[in-house]
Amino acid sequence: MADVPQVPTLSIPEVKLSSSSGGRNMPVIGMGTAADPFDETALKEAILEAISVGYRHFDAASLYKSEKPLGEAIAEAIKFGFIASRDELFITSKLWCTDAHPDLVLPALKNSLRMLQLEYLDLYLIHWPLSAKPGKIGFPVPKDEQLAMDFNSVWAAMEDCLRFGLTKSIGVSNFSCKKLENILSFATIPPSVNQVEISPLWQQQKLREFCKSKNIVLTAYSPLGAKGTRWGTNEVMDNETLKEIANAHNKTVAQTKLLALLAGPGIGFHQTIPSTVLLFKVSFR
Repeated sequence: MADVPQVPTLSIPEVKLSSSSGGRNMPVIGMGTAADPFDETALKEAILEAISVGYRHFDAASLYKSEKPLGEAIAEAIKFGFIASRDELFITSKLWCTDAHPDLVLPALKNSLRMLQLEYLDLYLIHWPLSAKPGKIGFPVPKDEQLAMDFNSVWAAMEDCLRFGLTKSIGVSNFSCKKLENILSFATIPPSVNQVEISPLWQQQKLREFCKSKNIVLTAYSPLGAKGTRWGTNEVMDNETLKEIANAHNKTVAQTKLLALLAGPGIGFHQTIPSTVLLFKVSFR
């Protein structure tokens, strides 16, 4: 394991999820595990260091191939005494399009739990509002393999996952207002979370207001623009206005941008910020 940095542990606010089944509150700052390029050993070490400095929310997905290294890091964190038990953590994972079929949802979640070496998730999300032909997991999904999702039946299977105790909360990712309205029209258990791309330059105000009105926690991925990845850009991190604000307040650029998101109109702390693989120490003072 890499040397653990000697820094004060983080104190991170938490938010209660509306349809949680006996689960813990969700820390509003999380660490994302979508690494590009993917390096299993480096990711595991980064997660372990994140736990050591106070991160408690980790965002994974079957697509990311990150469930196995995350599970191994959790086991080592307990062994090293960074945490007393898995219950101190908030673990999110996601259902990929190839498994977004009524009869495949439960097996997919069980496989994620096996990879993570866990008995339950804190949050399970539908990764995209799209189904695909069952088979190899990959992104992007080829057009000839894309299928319309049976939202009603797939969501019913997600609700079963919660009822069976395999996840404490359920939600969605990359859903528009219209698609959320569709889910809400028939859901017995409404989605607790909608995870989408949000940054200071892509604020999604309409979606923010809609989710707030429906008591759905909006969570942000790529809040810093995912600089250094194939899909990311430098536009957020290199924004001159945000650099000036950071310097004026004696903060790093990353701190300024994450705090700007958390303080966005109508949101407050109702937002999680998975931070890719880097450790960002955010001061809320």
